[in-house]
Amino acid sequence: MSTGFLRETSGGVTLAVRAQPGAKKTAITGIYGEGATAQLKIAVQAPPIEGRANLALIAFLAATFSMTKSAVEITTGELSRSKVFLLRGVSLASAQTLLESLTK
Repeated sequence: MSTGFLRETSGGVTLAVRAQPGAKKTAITGIYGEGATAQLKIAVQAPPIEGRANLALIAFLAATFSMTKSAVEITTGELSRSKVFLLRGVSLASAQTLLESLTK
């Protein structure tokens, strides 16, 4: 699996996401792009109105990685479909293992 969308930082990992708001359900749907510019594609049930899709993404990522919502932060792309999230306290190895199991 390509892991261009995951990067290790001093506080955890960053996760590049391509959001698809207005979907039937919130779920990981695959990989968008390739290599260093790859993004994890996530369909989001919430509409992109008044930050609802962002809040739904934060809740989904927190649940997926078994962490609190306060440990998930949007670092770039708040108003874009392409976003980068900081997942505090997550190791690169554990994030890769979890996402490999979810994207097979």
